[in-house]
Amino acid sequence: MALRYFPMTLPRSFRAIAALIGLSAGVRAAEFSPAIVYDMGGKFDRSFNQSAYNGAEKFKKDTGIAYREFEVTNAAQREQAFTQFARRGATIIVGTGFTQASAIEKVAKQFPNVKFAIIDAVVDLPNVLSINFREQESSFLCGMAAALVSKTGKIGFVGGMDIPLIRKFGLGYAEGAKYVNSSMEVFQNMTGTTPAAWNDPTKGAELAKSQFGRGADVVFHAAGGTGLGVMQAAKDAGLLSIGCDSNQNYIHPGSVLTSAVKRVDNAVYKVFTDAKNGTWKGGQIYLGLAEQGVDFALDENNRKLITPEIEAKLDAAKADIIAGKIKVTEYKAQ
Repeated sequence: MALRYFPMTLPRSFRAIAALIGLSAGVRAAEFSPAIVYDMGGKFDRSFNQSAYNGAEKFKKDTGIAYREFEVTNAAQREQAFTQFARRGATIIVGTGFTQASAIEKVAKQFPNVKFAIIDAVVDLPNVLSINFREQESSFLCGMAAALVSKTGKIGFVGGMDIPLIRKFGLGYAEGAKYVNSSMEVFQNMTGTTPAAWNDPTKGAELAKSQFGRGADVVFHAAGGTGLGVMQAAKDAGLLSIGCDSNQNYIHPGSVLTSAVKRVDNAVYKVFTDAKNGTWKGGQIYLGLAEQGVDFALDENNRKLITPEIEAKLDAAKADIIAGKIKVTEYKAQ
């Protein structure tokens, strides 16, 4: 049964959510009212959440329509935030990250006339759009890049929380490296098994240093805020890192070989735009290289690292993946 809203009797945490969302008891939302709930790490994590934030900001800039937002800091806040947004008239609510799935499923059932979107998970309800990416495809290209510049024949991967999604990155990376050099050695470590694994740069640095100590000269992270430690360790060692989700080449110019870009910003922008234009549909979509949902990043910050010869090889492989000539394995949980 849906919770009823009694401001004076709700638990303190629930009242806090309402306050942070910026709503009072008598306020009604505008006719079109988008909202977004960021997961652990915050909207300025310089990775996954920030990409979603950039998409929401672009929508606001292009349309002049403000959106509401909430940054989750503990698990209990997820369902509360979605409930408050839905109760207060949100038209479309986006949840970033697979950990939002159970909260969206519960709240979407309670508010069948509200549109929801979940990124990196599947919620099978008619008023939910599930958006997933073929991360293995961009990771394959990053693995190729790492193998093409490696002098030791050894490279590394540091994942965040040990889940199938992150295993997808690692598998694609290893396949790309071995596509270039079948004898390439690829070290892989996960940071942890809880959401805390996304925001532990100290542990990320430790894992990267361990891989560098074993001979790796390029380490790719798929670890959210934890990855900042990986990138710092690479810079300090005079070696290379590979960024993830957002284009992170700028964080340590000349030390970041490339980034496995995941266009969460485009996904959020499209969800808001489609909901505004009346073309939004529930269901499931998958975005890969062909849909411009993932890619590798090339800009002035890594131009000297990715030579024209390397770029040509990556572009050729990218075209072959899109054409189906190269089949990148998608990790499946056992």
